[in-house]
Amino acid sequence: MPVVVTGSIATDHLMTFPGKFTDQFVEGQMEEVSLSFLVDDLVQHRGGAGANMAYGLALLGLGPVLVGAVGADFADYDAWLTRHGVDTGSVHWSELKHTARFTCTTDVANNQIASFYSGAMSEASMIELAPVAERVGDIDLVIVGPNDPTAMAQHTQECRQLGYRFLADPSQQLAWADGELIRELVDGADLLFTNNYEHGLLLQKTGWTDADVLARVGTWVTTRAAHGVRVEQADTAPIDVIAVPETKPVEPTGGGDALRAGFVAARQWGLGVERAAQVGSAVATAAVEVIGTQEYTLPREAFLARFAEAFGADAADEVAPHLP
Repeated sequence: MPVVVTGSIATDHLMTFPGKFTDQFVEGQMEEVSLSFLVDDLVQHRGGAGANMAYGLALLGLGPVLVGAVGADFADYDAWLTRHGVDTGSVHWSELKHTARFTCTTDVANNQIASFYSGAMSEASMIELAPVAERVGDIDLVIVGPNDPTAMAQHTQECRQLGYRFLADPSQQLAWADGELIRELVDGADLLFTNNYEHGLLLQKTGWTDADVLARVGTWVTTRAAHGVRVEQADTAPIDVIAVPETKPVEPTGGGDALRAGFVAARQWGLGVERAAQVGSAVATAAVEVIGTQEYTLPREAFLARFAEAFGADAADEVAPHLP
């Protein structure tokens, strides 16, 4: 049964600033900010959280179904995803708007300043999951990734009504969403993903405690950048997994999406949550060592060798039969 990935589909415009943003801030004048950063380079890549996760799942052999909204400028991007094993047959094409665009500048300390134009993403709420299931067959898991807020709420409600397991990944939308919407997106999720900052923000806005959240979701995965991944479930001790060490310069954009893809793929293979977190960590490291969120590859033997170095030969032997 397929994994359906709902979420943003966008083009990424990525720039690098050869200094630190914080060196440009004037203490006591942050209420009136007017800053300009001279960047070293500009590259354009395919992106969007939904498409990034689908790409990673496809590399791992799952044949994901991508659900999102795009503009008429999507043709080349569509061909790229299809060629890499992503089912784009349920993507909605807008007649009026361009595909969403993400613009991000990263400094030497890996701090980021970004802007996001939603564009065609605002039409994602026009997509329903039932016709998707009619086209591809029974759905095993729906990833509800960052997207148009109305679409996120709608997809979550459909999952409850139709009995689909779902992964809640509110991500960037936590910053503006109120507690009511966040509770709606999270309650009943089989999996919940946040980064460390979002973990605290979710608790603050919902008024829940960690225990309250774990009573409402099956598994809560918190990504912690260089500090790895923490996996929590009710009534069990947390599991901490290291970040696989990088061997090349790091571009952090898309690392979280790659980690989610690795975790979900491993769980779909039937592996436990600790092993899934390890797979996610390894895929994330591969993703951040290249510029662009869909430029990484996962050569089987190299991936397994690196995985064994980080987590041991027994762990690699358990993963190996599932890799394409």
